[in-house]
Amino acid sequence: MNLYEAIFTRKTVKKFRADEIPAEELEKIHDHFRELPELVGNIRTEVRILKDDGKVFRNIPLQGVRAPYYLIFYSEEKQRHQMNIGYMMEHMVLYLCTLGYGTRFLDSDMLRKEKRQLGSEKKAVGVVGFGVSRDSYLRKHGDARRLALEELCVFKEIPRQWVRQLLEAARLAPSVGNAQPWRFVVYDNRIHIFTKKHQVERFARYTKEEQNFGGMLAHILIAAEEFWIDVDLIRLENISQKSFPNNQYVISAVIRN
Repeated sequence: MNLYEAIFTRKTVKKFRADEIPAEELEKIHDHFRELPELVGNIRTEVRILKDDGKVFRNIPLQGVRAPYYLIFYSEEKQRHQMNIGYMMEHMVLYLCTLGYGTRFLDSDMLRKEKRQLGSEKKAVGVVGFGVSRDSYLRKHGDARRLALEELCVFKEIPRQWVRQLLEAARLAPSVGNAQPWRFVVYDNRIHIFTKKHQVERFARYTKEEQNFGGMLAHILIAAEEFWIDVDLIRLENISQKSFPNNQYVISAVIRN
């Protein structure tokens, strides 16, 4: 299984076994993060792998939350750093899936105070619990509870087949509360990406919303790599200056010929 295949089969795991993961395997996971491309450049990031010792999170109810290991993602606080870390987190959960591990996203706000900061500049902005799943960590493609493409997209032109494949990968991206806040305006070789208007305020104040979009963009770029397609993610000024009644523009995926 590769990253693209994991998009269609990975599911959130709720219960883990306490199996130990060998040190060399943990180092392999850490090395993979170091090699990840960034979505937004010039933002310093780091990841720590912690074994669950009962002292990772604050002393609050954690029923159904604990995992045997945690990836804690740290980042400088810069423009779009939450989107950048969401992109990297989704890469990592898909990579862990290819290794046979179950994963689930957790709230970094639940970390103990001493775990929330790394040095003077990097702050914890994301947590992924992982380990050997008690049940299956995979699902069938059709079992994903997601809106259909026709509900998410406005097709202005008939898209090329591989554009639909990019959209299908984007459709399957996870989001907090399964909100699926993205909407797409689709042309032959470009996809304009919007957030639903009633979630715009939430997008601005609730940082996990930016992480949602980072994960969705990871799906688009992973699918593009699978099909050997060159995609540029750019914010087009002629669209960003327009006002839309139901949605707000985020970014565009432009396919290079």
